[in-house]
Amino acid sequence: MNEHSGSTLSAWMNSCEMPRRAPLRENATADIVIVGGGIAGLTTAYLLARKKQSVIVLDDGPLCGGETERTSAHLTNALDRRYHEIEKLHGDDGARMAAESHSVAIRTIEEIVEHEAMQCEFFRLDGWLYAPEGESSAGIDQEFEACQRVGLTDVERLQSLPGVRFETGACLRFPRQARFHPLKYLRDLLLAAERMGVRVYTGSHVEKIEGGVNAHVRTTAGHTVTARAVVVATNTPVNDVLTIHTKQAAYRSYVVAMDIARGSVPDALFWDTRDPFHYVRVEQSDSGDVLVVGGEDHKTGQDDGRLERHECLEQWARERFPVTTTRYRWSGQIMQSSDGLAFIGRNPGDHDNVFVATGDSGNGLTHGTIAGLLLADLITGVENPWAKLYDPSRLPGGKDFLKEAANMAAQYTDWVKPGDVTRAEDVPRGHGAVVRRGLTLVAVHCAEDGTRTECSAVCPHLGAAVRWNPVEHTWDCPAHGSRYTPQGDPLNGPAISAMKRLAPE
Repeated sequence: MNEHSGSTLSAWMNSCEMPRRAPLRENATADIVIVGGGIAGLTTAYLLARKKQSVIVLDDGPLCGGETERTSAHLTNALDRRYHEIEKLHGDDGARMAAESHSVAIRTIEEIVEHEAMQCEFFRLDGWLYAPEGESSAGIDQEFEACQRVGLTDVERLQSLPGVRFETGACLRFPRQARFHPLKYLRDLLLAAERMGVRVYTGSHVEKIEGGVNAHVRTTAGHTVTARAVVVATNTPVNDVLTIHTKQAAYRSYVVAMDIARGSVPDALFWDTRDPFHYVRVEQSDSGDVLVVGGEDHKTGQDDGRLERHECLEQWARERFPVTTTRYRWSGQIMQSSDGLAFIGRNPGDHDNVFVATGDSGNGLTHGTIAGLLLADLITGVENPWAKLYDPSRLPGGKDFLKEAANMAAQYTDWVKPGDVTRAEDVPRGHGAVVRRGLTLVAVHCAEDGTRTECSAVCPHLGAAVRWNPVEHTWDCPAHGSRYTPQGDPLNGPAISAMKRLAPE
């Protein structure tokens, strides 16, 4: 199997292991084939199976081994893009449906947990959006008014955040949010789907996706799954060269889990209004409680060489909460759409039976569940009122679109810049760096034993130059977010193929 999408371990990965399945070793047929075994893929498979559809799921690595296992596991209808902005981008009806769909997603997870008798630590609790001390409350007031308009009438406004040891400005209480252990939930969801006949194969890298009358996917091992419909649930589509990728951008977000005494922090979800904002929750376990703190987001491949982002989160947490030892540090990738909502539905410019789910915009667990609900309806011919809102063919919206487009274009200037180091021999053990050789950029990785691997630094997706990620020990593309192992094998789309290997000089 391919590696996980980075070298760090999240709190969830160390406390639950997803079941392993065999690779696809022969041709197969199904009503629907799903590429990707994270929350969107497994939820879609489960809900389609409940509709009596035969389903095959293919994943090139361990199940949930992409970004699902790297979540901070907030289940919330308080979106990263605020509702007063969603109203401007999607209209009053769109904003109401956005609030409704994320509320339904949480309720769907709760119903599945109850129906399947899952032991995944699902718990309803409050979520708090607050302005840091000294900051204006104008944004909080705007959001409070928008929440009332979109139907979240039980949201309350308070003067300060209660129950914590630090001062804040105004805040909003979002009741009936939730938390859970994402891998325990998805482990049980997988087993439930398999009991209904879903066939799951891992270690099966898909190299071709074709829609139409003879829709099928083909793996690099040469095996084909033929189906009536294809769902691509790979965080970002690997079957789309450009269209979707002009409307969303890849960001890295960082998370730490730090020990706390039980009961010393309210069991709630917290988000501040800074940019980038911080997000906080408590994770309870028999071995002790930890405070999960995230933030410090930046564009993928564009961290300016900073290595201290986890340290910044730790310092921020120590100034506000009674934390002690850091138990885990990890990072994850967020596909941020230009208008704040996911792209779920038929793939633009493709056959009508090819579907995608992407653009989680920081709300991947609820967007992934919405994807299961919406795609199961679209595939089985059931009308769904959310279809237009999440339609991947919708035009890009918001002021971020032009800014992100300019940022993507700027990444191609790497081809006229010097390398990170002068010679391959200068790359330290356990690290990677880009070396210039004439007009060529070479991605050089030096293993701990001194063995060097050299690849063309050209991202196979659209030709930007990759950069070394020293936190996750991966090659990351700064243009569209493709990521690769130190040896150049693909970890995250949109690239579907490996970097070109070169003979070391």
